[in-house]
Amino acid sequence: MRTLKDQFIKYLQKESRASATILAYAKDLDQLIDFLADRGITNIADIVTDNLEEFKQFLKDNKYTLKSISRKLNSIKSFFKYLIGEGVVTASPAGSISHPKYEITPPRILSPLEYRALRDAVKDDVRMYGIVELLLQTGLRIGELAAIQLQDISIEKNNLKIRAYESHEARKVPLNTTAVNAIEKYVASRPKTKNTTLFVTKTGNPFLIRNIRTAVNRYFRIAGIENAKVNDLRHTFVVEQLKAGVPIVELSHMVGHKRLSTTEKYLEFIGGAQTEPKKIKIAEL
Repeated sequence: MRTLKDQFIKYLQKESRASATILAYAKDLDQLIDFLADRGITNIADIVTDNLEEFKQFLKDNKYTLKSISRKLNSIKSFFKYLIGEGVVTASPAGSISHPKYEITPPRILSPLEYRALRDAVKDDVRMYGIVELLLQTGLRIGELAAIQLQDISIEKNNLKIRAYESHEARKVPLNTTAVNAIEKYVASRPKTKNTTLFVTKTGNPFLIRNIRTAVNRYFRIAGIENAKVNDLRHTFVVEQLKAGVPIVELSHMVGHKRLSTTEKYLEFIGGAQTEPKKIKIAEL
C-alpha cells in the first residue's frame, strides 16, 4: 500500500502540484496506512467504506479540527481517484464518505495601525524590513519572495520578475517607491556571497521559507498583532489596492490569481463592489 502511495506522490510532483499540498497528502495517507495496518489491513483491495468511516471517527475522537479532517478525506478521495485511473482498483471506498461541515474563516486584513506597527517593529532589522515591505507592497506569496534572485529586480523599470513557482505562472510585479527603497537599503548591507538569492542568511545561504515565516511571526508578536499570519500581508495588499481603485482584472494578474473569482472574493471587504475603478499606480501602504 505504501508503494502505491509513493507512486501517487510522484504523480503529484510530475503534475507540479504545490509542495505544501504534496507534503500534506503524503502525511495524510501515511496516517491512514498506519491506522489500517494497526487493524490488520495492508492490501489496498481490502479497504472498504466502513474502514474509512472508522478512520474519520478516529480523527474526531482525537480532536482534529473539522477543517483538518476534511482535508485528510480529500487526500484519501484523490488517492483512490488516482488508483482508479491507474487501473489498480475499480471503485473508490471513499466515494460515499461525507466531508464534515465547517465555517471558512475569512481572510485577516491588517488595519493601517497594525501594519504600521509591524513596520516599526522591523525597522532596525534591514533584512526583515525589506521582507515585510515587499510582502506588504506587492502581495507576493512567501514562496515567491523566497525565490527572488538579484537579477529578477529592475530598479530602473520599477518592476520585479516573479519566476514560475510550482503551479503558478511567471509574471511581472510593479514596485512602488517604498518597495524600491526597502530593497536598495537591504542590498546595500546584504552579506557578500556568490549566491544570487535576494534574501540570504548571515552566512550567505538562501533564507528559507520556514525561517522567513518564523521571523515574520516573531515580529507580529513584538508588534502586538494577534492572530496574524504571513499570508495576511498578501490579503491586506489586495484589499488596499481595491480600495485605491486598481482595476480588479489588473490586480488579479498582479497577485497571480489563476481565477478572477478568487480576487472578487475580496470585494466584500470594500463594500461589495469597486466604484469607478481607475488605472492608477500601486498604492503605498
